Amino acid sequence: MPEPEPFEPLESYGEEGRAIASTGAGGAADLGTAEAETLEKSLENGPDTGPDAGPDKKPRSLWSDAWHDLRRNPVFIISGLVILFLVVISIWPQLIASGDPLDCDLSKAQEGSQPGHPFGFNGQGCDVYTRVVYGARTSVTVGVCATLGVAILGGILGGLAGFFGGAWDGFLSRITDVFFAIPVVLGGLVLLSVVTSSTVWPVIGFMVLLGWPQISRIARGSVITAKQNDYVQAARALGASNSRMLMRHITPNAVAPVIVVATIALGTYIALEATLSYLGVGLKPPTVSWGIDISSASQYIRNAPHMLLWPAGALAVTVLAFIMLGDAVRDALDPKLR
Repeated sequence: MPEPEPFEPLESYGEEGRAIASTGAGGAADLGTAEAETLEKSLENGPDTGPDAGPDKKPRSLWSDAWHDLRRNPVFIISGLVILFLVVISIWPQLIASGDPLDCDLSKAQEGSQPGHPFGFNGQGCDVYTRVVYGARTSVTVGVCATLGVAILGGILGGLAGFFGGAWDGFLSRITDVFFAIPVVLGGLVLLSVVTSSTVWPVIGFMVLLGWPQISRIARGSVITAKQNDYVQAARALGASNSRMLMRHITPNAVAPVIVVATIALGTYIALEATLSYLGVGLKPPTVSWGIDISSASQYIRNAPHMLLWPAGALAVTVLAFIMLGDAVRDALDPKLR
């Protein structure tokens, strides 16, 4: 009886530069020389080798993976640069506008572009360029503060309702339905018509009052989904308290949809502030606001269209930038869109 040939554990090369590699199930696969060398190296180094693998490399988390995608998204880069510019001029408007937005000269009312005044003058003789620059502070302040208030209030109420369920969930759902039934613009006309303050806080409070139900619904659904995962059930079985499960296991994995919706809603709140100011129930003079300037310029649109076009254009660019940023964040944080 002939003796069996020695078994080569990895490969044997033929005359044509091919290799026969064991499949691990008693069979063999015909591989090229390059493929065989790659297979040999992978078996020597282990299954986790690769350009991003190694003993010191760890799998990326949801947030690091999202940031990795956002840095390569041109929509995020463009919108982020526009928003960064708006934030800078909101904090330091004197960097690009040296005048006073309340310094007016009636002798120059409705005049067009002049040296030192590229956007012309409004109906009161105020420099339109300076008012557009200073109006960014009001819009960004209202949008950011309203979004933070809505996200915190709606996120907490919706998260608690989704986690505990029962009577609390049913009660909050009915309250949410009541607020959803109130038209936003009509509610603003009713609630803000009795406010005499010219500051931004009544407008911010109104937006938070009518804006939290949407975030609450999103947070509730996200928490209900997160608490059904195996790691939450394991933590519960090990005796973890409700507060620990909420803070350590559920909130970090349920907050992404809230961030996405809040980012998109920020641009909506800026547009809502301009709408309410245009209708005369939002911000009031002497506050500098794009909505106020659009309202005062609407009656001069035929004779002096520049009074309307510049603040309206700044408003449109700002709202578009925040919506584009929200879309980019949504694409990065939603695994289904990958």
